[in-house]
Amino acid sequence: MGQVAVMGSGSWGTAFAAMAVDAGEQVTIWSRRSEVAREINEQHTNAGYLPEVDLPAGLGATDDPEAALHGAEVVVLAVPSVGIEEQLGSWGGAIPADATLVSLIKGVDVDTLRFGSQIVAEGLDCDPDRVVVVSGPNLARECAARLPAATVAASPELWRAERVQAAVMAPYFRVYTNEDKVGVEVAGAVKNVIAIAAGMAHGMGYGDNTKAAVLTRGLAEMTRLGVALGGQPLTFGGLAGVGDLAATCTSPQSRNRTVGERLGRGEALADIIDSMNMVAEGVKSSRALLGLAERAGVEMPITQGVVAVCHAGHDPRELVGLLMSREAKPEIYGL
Repeated sequence: MGQVAVMGSGSWGTAFAAMAVDAGEQVTIWSRRSEVAREINEQHTNAGYLPEVDLPAGLGATDDPEAALHGAEVVVLAVPSVGIEEQLGSWGGAIPADATLVSLIKGVDVDTLRFGSQIVAEGLDCDPDRVVVVSGPNLARECAARLPAATVAASPELWRAERVQAAVMAPYFRVYTNEDKVGVEVAGAVKNVIAIAAGMAHGMGYGDNTKAAVLTRGLAEMTRLGVALGGQPLTFGGLAGVGDLAATCTSPQSRNRTVGERLGRGEALADIIDSMNMVAEGVKSSRALLGLAERAGVEMPITQGVVAVCHAGHDPRELVGLLMSREAKPEIYGL
């Protein structure tokens, strides 16, 4: 195999790096914080993000981005969408010219309405097809614990997707390729917003029927937007679509669902965010996705409700009333 650099030592970046080691790659993870890099090297743990998880002894870490990137065939970008441009401006020039880039970013920039792979390609002034998007039902703690799971590596340049497939296809982690990068990336962003809505339903004490309806109608919103932006309908019935949506909307490990649940119980968003050491991408992405939907002429009522609660101070119970009182429609429309 070859050399893999994982830029970012949060929960998903660390889990991804560990799986790449188990897949036979030589992996170095870059951490902005020297104490985290030292912990990974010396104790083979990252307790701040993945408590009670033992990392492979072969996983190396550094706080020097140029050292992590030296000689890398695959460069995995595992940093939040907020601030990615500043990071690339700092160390992007050290990325080898022929390296395959991997985006684990599941967010959309509010100001420019760009997805993670677009920000990366423009920030590095490189061919957009050089960036492979990885997305699926991949709760970091379960992946790091080596529980069976699957994901999608997407790029129009199939050989790059296949290189990423090989890089992280561990005995317990199955990777599928897909040429529909647009659809996979839209799915990864929208599912976070729908998970906030599902969490609010749970926090308000609604039943399984309600949560199933939110998930299913959220899938419809995801598909409408994805197809409008150039994605393929079948993608949304796969791992990156309904698979990731199911995991993120139902698991208490999901950051976005947790935010929604606490909102549903009446907590203030600012207090929720202040108490979390990880980013819930759906909060900020919701506004950007609604902007994309409005520009494309796509209806996304659940997303619109999440924006109203998170950014306009509306009560979550208002969202339920608005959704239930919408005019009658056919189940399938807008495709």
